[in-house]
Amino acid sequence: MNVIDLLNKEQQKDAVPDFRAGDTVKVYSKVLEGGKERIQMFEGVVTVRKGGSANESVTVRRVAHGVGVEKTFLIHSPRVERIELSKRGSVRRSRLYYLTEKIGKAARIKEKKAAR
Repeated sequence: MNVIDLLNKEQQKDAVPDFRAGDTVKVYSKVLEGGKERIQMFEGVVTVRKGGSANESVTVRRVAHGVGVEKTFLIHSPRVERIELSKRGSVRRSRLYYLTEKIGKAARIKEKKAAR
């Protein structure tokens, strides 16, 4: 293992849940307002998960007040407090770019049933 791989492994978080595109997640990120820092939650559907090791990012989409909002988070960033998995989605694709044009009920994703 070379030096770059060791540094990347050192910067990765251990408590990242196993999620993929189509899942609904809650991302708790630190936000600076004035001189204070607080934690803000962003809940939505994962449309893209890309990159690898310490450079891995996830794009989360939700509709707020009738407007679609997409945010990209670096998974292993110190600004991201934690990620919680809410629901598992049943999708066939790894990139859900088609959701950007969908509104309302058309943008819903089927929930994956739990294995018994």
